[in-house]
Amino acid sequence: MRVYLAFGLILLFAGAVVVQLCRVQFAQGAKWKAMSKAMSTEYQNVEAARGNIFANDGNMLATSVPEYELHMDMLAGGIVDDKVFYDKVDSLAYSLSHFFGDKSAREYARMLRDGRRDSDRYQLIRRKVTYQELKEVRKFPIFNMGKYKGGLIVIEQNKRILPYHDLASRTIGYKNDNAIDGNGKVKPITVGLEGAYADYINGENGKRLMQRIAGGVWMPVNNGQEEIAPKEGADIISTIDVNLQDVAQAALKKEMLTSQAEHGCVVLMDVATGQVRAIANFTRTKDGDYVEKLNYAISDAAEPGSTFKLATYMTLLEQHKIDTSTRINVEGGKMHVIPGNEKYTVTDAELDKFYVLSAKQAFEESSNVAAAKFVYDHFKDDPSDFTDALYSYHLNEPLDLQIPGEGNPLIKTPKSKSWSKLTLPQMAYGYEEKLTPLQMLTFYNAVANNGKMIAPIFVKEIRRLNNTVEQFQARTINDKICSDATLNLVKGMLEGVVQEGTGKTYIKNPLYTVAGKTGTAQIANGKHGYGETKKHQASFCGYFPADHPKYSMIVVINDPKGEYLAAKIAGPVFRAIADRVYASDLEMNQSVPMHYVGNSSLPKAKLGNRKAVQEVFSKLDIKPLYASNTASVDTSGGVAPEEIKSQKGAVPDVTGMGLSDALYVLGNAGYKVVARGSGAVVKQSVTGGSVIPKGSKITIELQ
Repeated sequence: MRVYLAFGLILLFAGAVVVQLCRVQFAQGAKWKAMSKAMSTEYQNVEAARGNIFANDGNMLATSVPEYELHMDMLAGGIVDDKVFYDKVDSLAYSLSHFFGDKSAREYARMLRDGRRDSDRYQLIRRKVTYQELKEVRKFPIFNMGKYKGGLIVIEQNKRILPYHDLASRTIGYKNDNAIDGNGKVKPITVGLEGAYADYINGENGKRLMQRIAGGVWMPVNNGQEEIAPKEGADIISTIDVNLQDVAQAALKKEMLTSQAEHGCVVLMDVATGQVRAIANFTRTKDGDYVEKLNYAISDAAEPGSTFKLATYMTLLEQHKIDTSTRINVEGGKMHVIPGNEKYTVTDAELDKFYVLSAKQAFEESSNVAAAKFVYDHFKDDPSDFTDALYSYHLNEPLDLQIPGEGNPLIKTPKSKSWSKLTLPQMAYGYEEKLTPLQMLTFYNAVANNGKMIAPIFVKEIRRLNNTVEQFQARTINDKICSDATLNLVKGMLEGVVQEGTGKTYIKNPLYTVAGKTGTAQIANGKHGYGETKKHQASFCGYFPADHPKYSMIVVINDPKGEYLAAKIAGPVFRAIADRVYASDLEMNQSVPMHYVGNSSLPKAKLGNRKAVQEVFSKLDIKPLYASNTASVDTSGGVAPEEIKSQKGAVPDVTGMGLSDALYVLGNAGYKVVARGSGAVVKQSVTGGSVIPKGSKITIELQ
């Protein structure tokens, strides 16, 4: 009986346990799950401050600034007593209302009182608070009781800003963690430099212990302090020049507003280094304004038009098919290039203007007929000789840029499925192939760079804590794209375009030389093809100064309304930018005339500090010595310097000096000076050499 009794009690106890388990699991399950969630804690990421992006000249293009989210613990230690809280809550509400101006004092008071009534430990006060605003908020009633007593909880976040707003904004790029893809899923995206160098810029996130409270809200356990501090990202030093970027954007936007074009771009690149100094991309909006939405210079692979003729003529010259004096009949700018195919007619922009031209003249006047006829006549039997040459220039290869999104170039060969009898002559003047503006500019830059083709770069250095982590140099694509003889010929032809050809009216500047090529291409109108409604693309690609190239540049404007010829649309943009660049760059091979000082006359200079005068004359290349107050002559044909001497204890003679030197000399001699007028001293109240007590007043007149 004892065994049965013990066993029965065990069964009874086990049954009670099972019943209780079922009760907890099913009857009270929701209650305990909610409590579990309410009491759960976890470590969440604290976003690191992203690194800065700097321009080539040190100006900041993108940076992260702190932005704060303010919450309040309604049961904080300093306000546990209801009397303390309710005595000051109205003052706090008034301060918040008066400072932020988004709610009335009554609305703030109601929000705070409701939070107190609900024992809210994480009441939201305001989002997007700046650091300066936070400093003021900490002085408000209750919040000024201290970090933990007043209940103010500050959550720091990082906000990305562009100090120059839309300047090179598409190239700088952005990061969007909440982007939605085509399937409706959240997919973070980054573009431009922000995306390409995210691993460097992003830094390392920290950790903060968070607790879930009622309502599913996560509250920091340690009043917002991080358990693991975030590590700030590295800085990116770009190649962009802020001043040149501003010039490029202004010039491009001005022309696009005038022509009401669909979109356009401009790229300015340093010839020797491949560093991109300016890149602008504008897209027309519905309201007629222009903004940077897409990086056309990098991504838009399209038929280049006549700018491609540089590759055409380079091939013809390199293979000795023609020389610059070879004559050709363009028949007034309209002819059937392929015998027996009367439907295919090549036309020039200006009809009935030219007939017999030299190859150089045909290039300068951008004759489509001449280019098509030259290529068809010399390569019709073996088109691969022509296309192989284009491949040798690496025009078929992407540039492998530092920024993602590059468009793929297309250079057809006789093996291509879409190759036809028309392909060869049409390729000669820039159709049936595709290149991005930057790919075309790279080819022109190779000519300016004495045949060396290099890939453009946008970032030259990465720094962390002001120490260089990594440096970047332009990648060499081709050490020599053609022979020096061919290079000299095409350089002369490119200069001829601006001096005598299509670019003469709108691009030529008497102060410096430009070499380049205009390009007007008809572009397809979507699914309608080339159709009746014609759209055009105007471009100009070249470099300057032509004799010692420092910068190369391409301008592409898509679908201008009305006038569409490249020289009239793209040319003025190139000229405007080049003029400003040339004017601001004193080292751009400008021949400064040498000024020699003869024995008959002296350069006009005020008397005074000899070293200052010498410095000025040295900068002006005045040879060989410096102006003085005597006419003594040295043997090398210049003017010998001589310091001004004055008798000790006597009033110095400051006649002829500027105000600064006169004040310095008289002040050091111990006299008080009253100056009238401006210029050089013509009269002083006490003549030089006079002896008067120190501290006396001397009046000087300047004129």
